[in-house]
Amino acid sequence: MKKQTKPKSERFSIRKFWSSLGPGLITGASDDDPSGIATYSQAGAGFGLDTLWTSLLTFPLMASVQEMCARIGAVASTGLTGVLKKHYPGIIIYTVMVFSFPAIIFNIGADIESMGAVMHLLVPRLPIFFFEIVFTILILFVVIRYSYQQISSILKWLCLVLFIYLIIPFLVKVNWGDVMKHTFVPTIHFDRHFLEIIVAILGTTISPYLFFWQATMEAEDVVNNKKSVVIDKVFMNKLKFDTYIGMLFSNFVMFFIILTTGVVLYNAGIRNIESVDQAAKALEPLAGNTAYLLFAVGIIGTGFLAIPVLAGSLSYIVAETFNWKQGLQKKFTEAPGFYLVIILSLIAGLCMDFLGISPMKALIYTAILYGLTAPVMIAIILHICNNSKVMGDAVNGKGSNILGTITLIIMSVCAGTLIYFQFK
Repeated sequence: MKKQTKPKSERFSIRKFWSSLGPGLITGASDDDPSGIATYSQAGAGFGLDTLWTSLLTFPLMASVQEMCARIGAVASTGLTGVLKKHYPGIIIYTVMVFSFPAIIFNIGADIESMGAVMHLLVPRLPIFFFEIVFTILILFVVIRYSYQQISSILKWLCLVLFIYLIIPFLVKVNWGDVMKHTFVPTIHFDRHFLEIIVAILGTTISPYLFFWQATMEAEDVVNNKKSVVIDKVFMNKLKFDTYIGMLFSNFVMFFIILTTGVVLYNAGIRNIESVDQAAKALEPLAGNTAYLLFAVGIIGTGFLAIPVLAGSLSYIVAETFNWKQGLQKKFTEAPGFYLVIILSLIAGLCMDFLGISPMKALIYTAILYGLTAPVMIAIILHICNNSKVMGDAVNGKGSNILGTITLIIMSVCAGTLIYFQFK
């Protein structure tokens, strides 16, 4: 009897899998920016493997919120700001913009400084500010010069840089039994420093700028491929798959960074990491030159991935708020205001170093602003996704509402904890 084979169209292939991924993968990968890596490195160095379990917690929370944002963008064919402007009071948009602007600028600044500091480690003859300026100019050139499709493709390939962090733990000695235990059996210390790092991890992984970026990129995909896009069950399943893979990838990277620093730095007695270049430098004598170089290159690569996403999300917020022409598919002359916001946001981030604002200070300010806006934005996203006037038949199901509500509660508790620690 002849063995039946699957039709060619149904067979799995890496190329087919890769082509099915898009905004979800880019959004998830951009979450692991140099600022995020600094947070995960602090968690690993400060508490060893005790925070590994958070990767299991953050995945469903991230995935549920980002999937809702993706669905909003695809159905409404506009970003979150466009939906808010059309269906909700103006005060909401302006409040979101007021909080988002400084938070994203601080985030961009911290990432630029981190990239410059790490590159200086690799090429110590040149000063940090030289690399910061070069990286800023290079990112601006790519964003302004290339089309949305080209930028999207570049960002997608940059996601592969993050695989570096999945390799490093296999270059050092790891007790995998201990890793499994800390992954599936949560360890909780009821002290300020441990609770602060848990709040920081949640704030880093569930960031409001990602909500805006994901919705806008899905909308751009629909608008740019309008003739070939049919928003049906098959389309929604593909959108969900892309989003879940992106968030899973993001959490894998977080897991392996905590694992690397938890095994190498914590066990060596290095408990206080204040920047990514410090984490990279500390790895060199303990884990070897290869691990150090891979960690450093990964930081620079993630900066190139995350900064366009940060600047782009801010520019879309501003452009949609003031009805400016917008979109990475447009040339500079077609949407000057949109591109000017990107330029100014990168210049403002670059200037932070010259103003004496350290990456750690910038991260603290970013965490506070993200922490305050995340619960509000999640509540708004839940409301939009249950509003049939906006979403039609694509409103939330029971599972999305349950996970979204749990995320809202957890992020609200995090916001309260963050405020409490600032004034204690």
